[in-house]
Amino acid sequence: MIFDSSSLNNFLLIAAAWGGAFLAALWLSLLVWTYRDIRSRAKDLLVRILAVLVVAVLFLPGLVVYLILRPPQTMEEEYQHMLEEEALLQAIEERSACPGCGRHTAEDWIVCPNCHTKLMKNCQACDRPMKLPWSLCPYCGTPEPGKRREDISVKEAVQSVEIKELDELDNLDDLDDETLISEL
Repeated sequence: MIFDSSSLNNFLLIAAAWGGAFLAALWLSLLVWTYRDIRSRAKDLLVRILAVLVVAVLFLPGLVVYLILRPPQTMEEEYQHMLEEEALLQAIEERSACPGCGRHTAEDWIVCPNCHTKLMKNCQACDRPMKLPWSLCPYCGTPEPGKRREDISVKEAVQSVEIKELDELDNLDDLDDETLISEL
């Protein structure tokens, strides 16, 4: 068999051209992949540029360096993780506990069965249970007696005082004279 040096030379030239084109396409695709990957992992523009430059200058060793140094999670994964943590913390905070002993209590308990601390109070108007810090009944809208209302007008305030005085007078009318004298 006789090898023709010109055909071998042409074959090697074509193989080198294909190999060079493949390496150029690989280099360009690694640059694009690195840019897309770092864009999903970092907000800082300088970090993005440096990551692409490391891969552009060092090629495959640069890709290894980038894979070692890149942030482990994408920004979306970090955001989802943060939301999960926040939801867990909120669930823990919403769990009702007795302010006296710290033990778990049910939402509808009025008194803690362990330390007998009062957990709820009853509304004066509708007698439904209200949480202690509430100054207004959420069921009937009646303000708690003795609590100041911010959005009340002078006319409403005077009217509520007059109604209370009339109620007291009605109670006094029901009493006979002897009971009234003993009350005074």
